[in-house]
Amino acid sequence: MISTSRWLPFEKPLQDIDEQIRRLEEYTTTHGIDRSDKIRELREEHDALCVQIFSNLSAWDKTLLARHPNRPYTLDYIRMIFDDFVELHGDRRFGDDPAMVAGIATLQGRTVVVIGQQKGRDVKERTYRNFGSARPDGYRKAERLMDIAERHGVPLVSFIDTPAAEGRLEAEERGISEAIASSMAHLSRLRTPVFAIVTGEGGSGGAIAIGVADHVAMLEHAIYSIMPPEGCAAILDTFGRDGSRGYQAAEALKLTAQMNLELGLIDEVVPEPFGGAHRDPLETANRIKACLLQRLSELQAIPTDALLERRYAKFRAMGQFTTE
Repeated sequence: MISTSRWLPFEKPLQDIDEQIRRLEEYTTTHGIDRSDKIRELREEHDALCVQIFSNLSAWDKTLLARHPNRPYTLDYIRMIFDDFVELHGDRRFGDDPAMVAGIATLQGRTVVVIGQQKGRDVKERTYRNFGSARPDGYRKAERLMDIAERHGVPLVSFIDTPAAEGRLEAEERGISEAIASSMAHLSRLRTPVFAIVTGEGGSGGAIAIGVADHVAMLEHAIYSIMPPEGCAAILDTFGRDGSRGYQAAEALKLTAQMNLELGLIDEVVPEPFGGAHRDPLETANRIKACLLQRLSELQAIPTDALLERRYAKFRAMGQFTTE
């Protein structure tokens, strides 16, 4: 049993059992009465209930897990996966965007370029990181790092975790749409292997802007969709244009990792530790690292021209349909 300081609604039964265990342990310490049998019984009940809950999560449950405030973010994964990391700043046009992290790292002696969105833990950092919603200068910084990867012939690794790109007036004035489109075009013809993984939220163009990759993976409880479910519910008559019905839109958007894999929009689902990445961040990072090492070895063995043709064909095939 792994405790956590923040509980999601569907975890309430687990929280109740944890509280009972805590009280029994406290009672044992205070009064010296052995309640180990009852504690063991409750822990077995906890484990069985945990299996039941996490084997039957809805799309909305997974959305809440993907947004869990204790879930590891890009800088956490960088620290746990790579041997070292030198962060680079600025887009050389306007400024530096803290919502987009970018730099050079080593992975078991192999040099890689890393980019990814970064959320914040507390109010101050969330404001500083703009809640992981990158501005135009963030995507242009990412493009600068893409060029470095191509110039030096090293792989590009992308961590996707954003509700969406910044959509306020200031971002529109500085060309957020063009920056996203340019980033996608840049990746589509980048002459070096590209690996991307959705670790939390993969929302809208803000996600796909750094997700045009040779291999796209998702963590088991991450989400990837054209827009956040609340936004979908707020604009569609189907949901009464009511943002509070995001839980219904989540099902319709087919945003889970499993559904994205079934639809052919991603290439692999990376399993998370039981209960979610936030319960064992290091184990989650180790699983991402194993996947990353294997896929980079495979991609680097493919000739560059063939790699580009493969990447192009992969994304052109998405969204095809037939009518009867």
